[in-house]
Amino acid sequence: MSNAVPSGGPARGSRVRAGPPPAGGGGNLLAWVPQGVVFDCDGLLVDTEPSWTTAETVIFARRGRRFGQREKVQIIGRSIADASAVIASLLGEPGAGPDVARELLALMAELLPDRAGPRSGARRLVAEVASRVPVAVASNSPRALLDLALLGAGFGGVFEVCVAAEDVPVPKPAPDLYLRACRELGVPAGNALAFEDSLTGLRSALAAGLRTVGVPSLEGSALPAHLVVGSLADPRLPAWVATW
Repeated sequence: MSNAVPSGGPARGSRVRAGPPPAGGGGNLLAWVPQGVVFDCDGLLVDTEPSWTTAETVIFARRGRRFGQREKVQIIGRSIADASAVIASLLGEPGAGPDVARELLALMAELLPDRAGPRSGARRLVAEVASRVPVAVASNSPRALLDLALLGAGFGGVFEVCVAAEDVPVPKPAPDLYLRACRELGVPAGNALAFEDSLTGLRSALAAGLRTVGVPSLEGSALPAHLVVGSLADPRLPAWVATW
């Protein structure tokens, strides 16, 4: 899906400084200006993780098993296929990944339309970023669920590029999704910034060569991002974007 960003704000590239970002931690990152930004979707822009957790809990309950934090940590951020394979293994049903995937998709198709909502600060930050540099979404969700989530949270038509799991040979944590998003934006990966909420997603972005901001969706998660913030409403983010 490729949609135009609403008009407004400075012209593309008019305030973007080229070149790689400085090495170091978050303070140095905030002195850099990216040429494009790629956002994850689930758990970052859209509050879908409660729906995923509900679906995962149902799948475990149908088999008389409990789903908790230990299980969640092992699957968050993964593609449907990868998460389903892990779930099947945890349930003692190796080889049942495709069946679990079908269950997950069916449950999420029921849950998302009524439950998808933006995460704190997401709509404001995306609007400010999109007024200054090209923006994309790179998601491990299948296209149907990605479109449902973005539309339900008020992001319909906002992103120039949306890349879903089936658009690349290998989803996250492989770099393919981020590399394709950057390619479609026309921005070198080394000059792009990724926002992610999971270790799986961060590994993908870092492998592709992007600088990263981590926004943990699981309490207590340690994310190896260049900058980690508690939410997209962190006041440092819009202040940084205003310098672009």
